[in-house]
Amino acid sequence: MRWNIFCQIIDNYGDAGVCWRLARSLTSLHSQEVRIFCDDLPTLNLLASGTDPEILRRIDLQPWEASYCNSRHPVQTPDVVIEAFGCELPERYVAGLLIAPKKPIMINLEYLSAEPWIVDFHQKASPQAHGIPKYFFFPGFQPETGGILIDPIPNLANIDPANIPASLSASWELMRSNAKRISVFCYPGAPLLRWLQDLGTLGEDIDVILTYGQLEQLQLSTGHRTQALKLPDSIQLISIPFVSQDEYDWTLSQCDFNIVRGEDSFIRAQLAGKPFIWHIYPQEDRAHEVKLAGFLDLYLEEASSELKHAVIAAMTWAMPNEWFQSMDSWSTHSKAWHADLLNKQADGGLATRLMRFVA
Repeated sequence: MRWNIFCQIIDNYGDAGVCWRLARSLTSLHSQEVRIFCDDLPTLNLLASGTDPEILRRIDLQPWEASYCNSRHPVQTPDVVIEAFGCELPERYVAGLLIAPKKPIMINLEYLSAEPWIVDFHQKASPQAHGIPKYFFFPGFQPETGGILIDPIPNLANIDPANIPASLSASWELMRSNAKRISVFCYPGAPLLRWLQDLGTLGEDIDVILTYGQLEQLQLSTGHRTQALKLPDSIQLISIPFVSQDEYDWTLSQCDFNIVRGEDSFIRAQLAGKPFIWHIYPQEDRAHEVKLAGFLDLYLEEASSELKHAVIAAMTWAMPNEWFQSMDSWSTHSKAWHADLLNKQADGGLATRLMRFVA
């Protein structure tokens, strides 16, 4: 089938990351024909870099306006149109669908959630005035939902640590052999400097891997220059360049603890089987707090009372000295959650469930 995926980027990475990973799953695992229309093509191209050239060749990446402005090579009518995260389709594109001899199925691909209410709305029809059939599709952790994206490597814990990506080799040479590793990818609102300073009081050598732009964000939020961040000697900051999705996956797999944000890195942190903080995208109506609580209810369902308190404290940015002593039990829990997650996605997860629903 022919799929058109529409992606409008909100926070620069997560939205594009999900769309790219879905497109790759549909082409590489299900032999589908996929075109992505994106309003920030440079970011999407960066995330897609480093991918197997054969897979990259099979996915057509187009700017947003190409969906309705390309008169020389008009867009062929697709079988499926995906509105990623409820983005509005261009009116001229919809007008073209209305006069097509065969109408596609439209899917409103929602944000991933662990909240119980999504089960009741998943796969439900969303009647439209124009008459083209449209449905809600909710990714989720429960069996009755759309599942999660597990492509391309569902078990990041098995990645070869010796196979260092070329883009990361210079950064990895700075790592100390006896130090723990923590990766950081968070939004500007996090109390990161104070968090790192507290981390330095624990008496352990820790290499903190800052993703692209994180150091500048840290400096901007504190008003400090690099040499004036005032961190203990036990903490070493290592800033890495912008890397592709696969290279970031490798980074997550090689750390003892990960701080992630958005949706795509949130799932990849779980597939790495390591403890993590999910810095969920903050919303003015505080809906993100409900969403985080919904996930923690599932994530900690089998955890001890002590571990529940520790993880909830960490996820809400309590200082490391309040919960770091539970790291060993958290690591064990993360491995068990990872195994259960893969077991529940044994059918192939989101891409396979989309295929099944459309069929």
